[in-house]
Amino acid sequence: MNLSIVKANTTYTTAIAYICTAGWKQTVEGKLSEEYQTKNVDFWYNHEKVYNDIQDGLYSHVALVDSQVAGVIGGAMTSPNVGEIFVLYVDATYRYKGIGRRLLAAFTEQQIGSGATEQWVSVQEGNQRGIPFYEARDFVYQKEKNTITDTGEKQVSLRYSRKLD
Repeated sequence: MNLSIVKANTTYTTAIAYICTAGWKQTVEGKLSEEYQTKNVDFWYNHEKVYNDIQDGLYSHVALVDSQVAGVIGGAMTSPNVGEIFVLYVDATYRYKGIGRRLLAAFTEQQIGSGATEQWVSVQEGNQRGIPFYEARDFVYQKEKNTITDTGEKQVSLRYSRKLD
């Protein structure tokens, strides 16, 4: 497997939208309605929004396996010393091969370079891929965040953080 982590650019728009759509839908499967899933995907992962978010730096790195996009990470600085991970998804074909770990390392290095001493992430309640992944990388559960979706459903996110050196 020829793996490289590179900066995201707009040539990867379609692949990023696909990976984020599939990954997010897996995390909420059985928890949120198809109606809400469709609305959320149509808003966050449509081609134009992903393209613009790449240009704005919100998607920062992609993992390439033999020139195919296998994963993506993105986020932003939410205050002068605090970074946030907004998305980290790996295509199901390539999971459990160290790609998420490598994406997180590249993104964390970028955020430390921007002054981050703390990093946060939200994980869907019950996400048994995401929760163990982050906990194994020193993220500590902080609180539960409940949101009512525009379809009237309760979405539960677990907030985790870690200190950065």
